[in-house]
Amino acid sequence: MKKIILYFLSFVFLNLNAQEPAKTITISGKVMDTKTKEPLEFATVSFQNINDKKVITGAITNSKGEFNVNASVGTYRIKFEFIGLKSYALDSVLLNSNKVLANIWLEEEAKLLEAVEVAVEKTTIEHKLDKKVFNVGNDLVAKGSTASDLLNNVPSVNVNANGGVSLRGNSGVRLLINGKPSVLTANNGLEQIPAESIEKVEVITNPSAKYDSEGTAGIINIILKKNKKGGFGSSLQVTSGLPANHALGYNASYKTQKINLFSDWRYRYIDFLADENSQRTNYLDDTINSYLIGSIDRKRNNKTFTLYFGGDYYINDKNTVTLSYYHRNNISNNNVDYTFNFLNQKAISTRFVKATESYREPQKSNQVEFNYIKTFDKEGKKLSMNLQYDFWNDDEHELIVEQEKLPIELPIKRLKSRDIESSKDFLFQTDYALPLTQKTTLEFGAKGEIRQINSDYEVFDNEQLIDSLNNLLRYHEQILGVYTQLASSIKNLQYQLGLRFEDSKTGSSDDLDKFAIRKSYYNFFPTAHIVYKLSSALSLQLSYSKRINRPKFWQLNPFGGIADRRNIRLGNPDLNPMYTHAYDLGTLIHWKKFTINPSVYYQSSNNIYEDLRFVNASEYLVEMVINSGTESRRGGELSINYSPLKWLNLSGELNYFEFKQRGIFNISGDAFTSRLSTRIKFPTWNVQSNVNYIGGRKSGQINQNAQYWLDIGWSKDLFKEKASITIKVDNVLNSRVSEGVARATDYTLSYKFRNIGPRFYATFTYRLNRKKNEKDRLPE
Repeated sequence: MKKIILYFLSFVFLNLNAQEPAKTITISGKVMDTKTKEPLEFATVSFQNINDKKVITGAITNSKGEFNVNASVGTYRIKFEFIGLKSYALDSVLLNSNKVLANIWLEEEAKLLEAVEVAVEKTTIEHKLDKKVFNVGNDLVAKGSTASDLLNNVPSVNVNANGGVSLRGNSGVRLLINGKPSVLTANNGLEQIPAESIEKVEVITNPSAKYDSEGTAGIINIILKKNKKGGFGSSLQVTSGLPANHALGYNASYKTQKINLFSDWRYRYIDFLADENSQRTNYLDDTINSYLIGSIDRKRNNKTFTLYFGGDYYINDKNTVTLSYYHRNNISNNNVDYTFNFLNQKAISTRFVKATESYREPQKSNQVEFNYIKTFDKEGKKLSMNLQYDFWNDDEHELIVEQEKLPIELPIKRLKSRDIESSKDFLFQTDYALPLTQKTTLEFGAKGEIRQINSDYEVFDNEQLIDSLNNLLRYHEQILGVYTQLASSIKNLQYQLGLRFEDSKTGSSDDLDKFAIRKSYYNFFPTAHIVYKLSSALSLQLSYSKRINRPKFWQLNPFGGIADRRNIRLGNPDLNPMYTHAYDLGTLIHWKKFTINPSVYYQSSNNIYEDLRFVNASEYLVEMVINSGTESRRGGELSINYSPLKWLNLSGELNYFEFKQRGIFNISGDAFTSRLSTRIKFPTWNVQSNVNYIGGRKSGQINQNAQYWLDIGWSKDLFKEKASITIKVDNVLNSRVSEGVARATDYTLSYKFRNIGPRFYATFTYRLNRKKNEKDRLPE
């Protein structure tokens, strides 16, 4: 590492000394993609000696495709390059004063198109200084799977067996759809979003002030596909798999110069099979007192229908309005078999209980959205407004039938519950970008969200209503925020400074008057992003943000369900928000056929969330989330993308961090994760494999073991790219198992949970008036 630093410092020193003491001028411009008409970020601009073509100075374009180069008066060869596109050069350019070059347009390399198509596509993973972008369209994991499956293959992201999403091992993640919170992510909504509808996923570990402050670990922004082609186009998609995974989808769009109409219909039927084993050892005065051995066999089924339609109206070339409606109808059925074997201190069985659970939950979700976008003659100046109304409801029915078999057979017990939940969520947002100079842009905006959730819960024990559990919970949340941020550059230094203010009001109450909690707080959330260009090939970025993680409704709701009487989960309506100060230092290196993105990070948090587990008077295990204290976390991450051959791409990721918790739990530990993806692509077929590893780690009372799994896929184009077929296998080795040990002063609990695998999928797609690289339009 020292040699690398000395090399780059020497390179910078030589560049500085190579400049003549004569007049220094500034050359600026913009690099564009001929095909997409969009600016190219991280294109390389090189000022070369006209005789030997050695690089004298240069730059890398920013997110707007712009570059600024300071150079001495003279004659240069200026070369423009971007991975997968044909390079372009201006020969013998005489520069004697400040100059703005005409837009540079880079196009596809024709020879590469004829040979191997991979060269003109975006890589599956793009490493940018402020985020990582996972391009779904180029990845086989998208075929026949859901958004949850897809996120498990995104750098730095993990989704556990219960659907919980974490980023760099931190569960405090904010999920957005096209930059906004959405009903699509509510109630395990990620399992109902087909991965084929996603264009890309942005992983932002240190967001700017423009984004919500929610999410102490950062933001995962899911970008859905849009229709960009004129005229009529449609696609039909059929998926089938084992265990049952059957889906049918049809997408259609029609676009002219004035309108863009779009629609999407999808139906999915999918089974999830899982089993779990546990052993709880109970202690009395540090001596084993008894055991409880449990087993669970689970079959869950989802039937999901989604409908989406809407349209853009182009008032003129600078004003566009969009109106859209999204509907999702999902029915979840869950059938579970339980056994509970109670043993004394000599491991002799004293009681044996069998139980079955039948669970049915119809869910209906709706979203209505209006967008307005205005652009101006001045480049970069933009106004956007968004109104969004989400409303959903679900009706949970649970029936538990239980019978004790030993020491004597007792009468059957029936426990029945019903929970009717509903939510109404109104959101408004406006953003305004104002370029002050060629290098300086001021942005500001406002956002408000008002949400009301009701949960009407009742429980019957052998047909008798349990009054203490018959209750209606009301939750209200109002968050208002404003922000401003300024971005500019000084020579080799680019910076963005921002400040966000949010005022939050929440409240919980119930019909039984067990609690009436009101919380009101306001916070300032500063952000800073600084990029320093060491050379045309190397930049450093330092970033800081203050973040918040507000309690979720399921964490607050004290009536969390009683499907398993011996393992009870309760909500905590008095939870406080968690705060984090996050620091990141990273760089992005393009070197020959490598893209290398190393970074180090530090996070300091208070009011952290942890699960507290304890045994109650009935010897049942109770779990409840609490604010446990503080946590400090420091780590490093390395992402590498390597294309040694035109048809071969390798990408890998390593993440390691150490943490220290203080408060109710005083623990320290570390964790390690890694991922390796191999992609082989030829003109009409390709193969991909993903290997994932999550190291063991501690958290609160739990020590969790390591786990690993392998996914593979194969795809082939048919009928001159009008159709394609994909075959995919998830969890090939059936090795994705979650197991560990929870410890307290009076018990230990060992557990092992697995989703039964592997899973096989086959997906066939047929396109009418579309090619495989053209996008569908789905909800924003």
